[in-house]
Amino acid sequence: MKNGFITVAAAVPSVKVADCAYNLLQIENMIAQAEGKGVEIIVFPELALTGYTCQDLFRQNHLLMQAENAVLMLLDFTRKLDVISIIGLPIAVGNLLLNCAIVIQSGDILGVVPKTYLPNYSEFYEKRWFASSQDLHPTEIHFAGKRLVVSPAPQIFRTFEDVLFGIEICEDVWAPTPPSNHLALAGADLVFNLSASDELIGKHAYLKSLLAQQSARTITGYVYSGCGFGESTQDVVYGGNAIIFENGHLLAEGERFSFEPQLLISQIDIDKLRSERRCNTTFVNAQRPSSDERRACDEVFVDCLAPVNRQSDPTEGQPLAYRRIDPHPFIPDEAKMKQSCEEIFNIQIAGLAKRLQHINSQKVVLGISGGLDSTLALLVCVKTFDKMGYDRKGIIGVTMPGFGTSGRTYRNAISLMENLGITMREISIAKAVTQHFEDIGHDPSVHDVTYENSQARERTQILMDLSNKLGGLVVGTGDLSELALGWATYNGDHMSMYGVNASVPKTLVSYLVRFVALNEVDELSRDTLLDIVDTPISPELVPTDREGNIQQKTEDLVGPYELHDFFLYHFLRFGYRPQKLYMLAQRAFDGSTPGAGVYDNAVIKKWLTTFIRRFFNQQFKRSCLPDGPKVGTVSLSPRGDWRMPSDASSATWLAECAALAE
Repeated sequence: MKNGFITVAAAVPSVKVADCAYNLLQIENMIAQAEGKGVEIIVFPELALTGYTCQDLFRQNHLLMQAENAVLMLLDFTRKLDVISIIGLPIAVGNLLLNCAIVIQSGDILGVVPKTYLPNYSEFYEKRWFASSQDLHPTEIHFAGKRLVVSPAPQIFRTFEDVLFGIEICEDVWAPTPPSNHLALAGADLVFNLSASDELIGKHAYLKSLLAQQSARTITGYVYSGCGFGESTQDVVYGGNAIIFENGHLLAEGERFSFEPQLLISQIDIDKLRSERRCNTTFVNAQRPSSDERRACDEVFVDCLAPVNRQSDPTEGQPLAYRRIDPHPFIPDEAKMKQSCEEIFNIQIAGLAKRLQHINSQKVVLGISGGLDSTLALLVCVKTFDKMGYDRKGIIGVTMPGFGTSGRTYRNAISLMENLGITMREISIAKAVTQHFEDIGHDPSVHDVTYENSQARERTQILMDLSNKLGGLVVGTGDLSELALGWATYNGDHMSMYGVNASVPKTLVSYLVRFVALNEVDELSRDTLLDIVDTPISPELVPTDREGNIQQKTEDLVGPYELHDFFLYHFLRFGYRPQKLYMLAQRAFDGSTPGAGVYDNAVIKKWLTTFIRRFFNQQFKRSCLPDGPKVGTVSLSPRGDWRMPSDASSATWLAECAALAE
């Protein structure tokens, strides 16, 4: 395991029914491939050594002996391999024949897990041949030259790096109380499922839904391997499902109905799973000793062997070689973009509507700069007023040109307000701020923080006083990314009466505005919105150049927002340390994902250091935020998701940033 990630594989080998020698060769080949690719744990399908569809041949002692001999040869084959292999086979225990999973590593058998729930369908009648683990008493057997205890007690296997995993077999996960419930509550981070599930219309979709829900409910990594090509087609067909989930999210999926063997590899984030569990009080409460689920799990812990044979890591220099890291974690999948954008807007609309209804007002006031954030806030106001049946003229959009306002943003602000049919006000701040500079003795040729913040606070004062005059509500435009970086003037654009964008990050703001442009407005408005999306992000607090172009570009000063949003998501959501954030960003922004930036190690390290420094230093601005609706899993509200002292030290985080190798 490296940086909290464990490399796992679901294998679907070719199979010949009742031909253990052939099946063993296929399994050995795939184990060798997995070892060479840095896989730490690999799982094979149910009864992979014999084939699942042997039917009454399972009653033949010869087949059972061949399976045992195959295990002997497999032990010898794996003697110099570190990969942990989980393989399905039948094992006779006294008067019972059990459908089992055997766990092998470095020439040793670590444990045997029998199946609990046996199907009794027309096409599956396992009870004809096998007994359930519920029929078993702990029994010592001599198998493949080893003394083993086969028990019905749930078994937890512990790797050398303290990753815990458990096993269930096919039908077990379909049961009302799957063994994985007990395993997860006993601490298992991963669950491996050896399966044989035939293909029927609609069944695959149900299976994926079932596995996703079980992985999410138990907050586990779930690795599923199902029988495929080569099983008997006498009555049914097996699709060869290889699927890997992490807390309900699909990491990887193999090709169904493939005629070739499949080795599906992915990397599961153990740190993330454990972080989710610690934050999930429902999961923690279910682990209490008084819990029926927890009390039922008299688990047995089995220690796996320490790696001794692998000379080097095959993935060295390729961080997360088998896992895609989403560079834009806040952005919905393209297939769900419409649904997700509509849902985000509905949350913002509902929040603003309730606040307006509560204060009995049909007027809002907001500054319109021609930039992304104020545009999104205005769109939310328009949608809210339309839904409540209010006159759009109750939306007072105020453009407040100052020393740094560009012609492009000014024109876009005016065009947007005209197209949306709201009330427009233009109030220049130049005269008031010039007087203010004189009052406080500031030289207006010095473009320092006083020069910039005086303008931001003047704009906020205008909005606040105008709202008092009109009996309205000042709607804030600042977004989550700005709050994280503290890129807001304290008691300037930092303040409002209700912040509709407070939990929307900058990368998502752009997508929401583009979504409206392409789907919901007329052609003229579309052109304006798309130009706003393409305009460089800027507070426009310093003068433009001679050609009227924006000089003060935010991302030149604090770094790319797509990097900061990436850091923000993983820092808040899972509590990742700088070292892990750095490694994840290397993978996410290596050029393999279309539409994402490409950054070298030095750039990532620079802006990660900036993010950590600003995030800690600017907490005081977040400690007194206005109300605003939460739209996603990450929020910085001091009343909800994020409670942090304003004077917390960032020293240890910054020290780790400094130590990162470029």
